[in-house]
Amino acid sequence: MKYLLQMDFPYTGPFGDAFFEQMQDLAKDIATEDGLVYKLWTENEETQEAGGIYVFDNLADANRYQAKHTERLQSFGFSGIRAKTFIINEELSAITKASF
Repeated sequence: MKYLLQMDFPYTGPFGDAFFEQMQDLAKDIATEDGLVYKLWTENEETQEAGGIYVFDNLADANRYQAKHTERLQSFGFSGIRAKTFIINEELSAITKASF
């Protein structure tokens, strides 16, 4: 069973290439998280939001990471952090081209 963690927060930039340049070290750190299958980075300059979609192979690691990342974002001065966790229906997702 896989778990999807959706996190987003108000973010004023940078976006695009500058976002990539600024976040590379954080991405490398996140890649080492226990239980992480992958993360999709999200950004929306128009609505001034950023965040991510994370897939974890167990609920304990998803919950642990949510707490860790929320604390990290708050230490960077971010507020209004939103997080939701879902069980992924892998069989239906496979039909619609998901791969884990």
